[in-house]
Amino acid sequence: MQYRTLGRTGVQVSSLALGAMNFGAIGRTTQDEATAVVDAALEGGINLIDTADMYGRGESEEMVGNAIAGRRDDIVLATKAGMPMSDEPNHRGASRRWLVAELDSSLRRLGVDHVDLYQIHRWDPTTGDEETLSALTDLQRAGKIRYFGSSTFPAHRIVEAQWAAREHRLGRYVTEQPSYSILQRGIETHVLPVTEQYGLGVLAWSPLASGWLTGAIREGRDITTSRSTFMPERFDTSLPANRARLEAVEQLAAIADEAGLSMIQLALGFVTAHPAVTCALVGPRTLDHLHTQLAAADTVLGPDVLDAIDAVVAPGTDLAAHEKYDTPPALLDPSLRRR
Repeated sequence: MQYRTLGRTGVQVSSLALGAMNFGAIGRTTQDEATAVVDAALEGGINLIDTADMYGRGESEEMVGNAIAGRRDDIVLATKAGMPMSDEPNHRGASRRWLVAELDSSLRRLGVDHVDLYQIHRWDPTTGDEETLSALTDLQRAGKIRYFGSSTFPAHRIVEAQWAAREHRLGRYVTEQPSYSILQRGIETHVLPVTEQYGLGVLAWSPLASGWLTGAIREGRDITTSRSTFMPERFDTSLPANRARLEAVEQLAAIADEAGLSMIQLALGFVTAHPAVTCALVGPRTLDHLHTQLAAADTVLGPDVLDAIDAVVAPGTDLAAHEKYDTPPALLDPSLRRR
């Protein structure tokens, strides 16, 4: 396992990190199974665990808390807030009112007195940067969080938040957590140049593209991945975007075979090769999944392999742009771009 500095924090984190979204109802994972995954991840050299309050409405945090009991000091623990936790309109977002209350709930579920990294799960257009950063700065000074970051923010919002922190003399986001994979490279155009400029650590989620890059999805095979059961539209190969992904996967499989690599090694090696990326978040549902992902921990792709990948999916290209989570609201809602 390689270790890298998380932005400018001085904290050393593993190049592969454990994402806990599949713990609980989402991944149909029991506590014993989640604990076994955490045990194996730590044994394999992973030292960063990332979860969120909304994963199973707190269930993932509870499972992570049970799994790390007695070894908290050896783990860089990250969680997130901001996504809806109920139908109550104030149980979401990035207001001071919600973040102060929800952090306490996350700490209780995790069974800890602080988290190392607290992240705003999505940009909240209804809340000003000063409001959010002021609350996070106070929580940091209170010792409840060590650092704070953003997740899936558009590039211009990352910049705005950095300027707001400077203008109001508040703590700043020190990390960004974007979606990044061979099939979704759009952040190379805008987000990654910004994170490099401001020295942010980058925790890349979905490096296996929701299962497209695991090797399980190939031409002529039935798609039976866990994700395809509750998001079938993302795997319907009659749709043009999914057809383009499948065609790219077939070409990438040939590149992996020629290099003597598995698809997972190719995919994770690609993400961790980018100089702006600190670590790739893997979200195994089973121990077998984790072991195949850990096998990629020391994968280093040569220039010839990276060039071949670029020829299949050009730098800065998203093969499924409609699945992006950092799209400006005005592109999705016509009323926001019309007087």
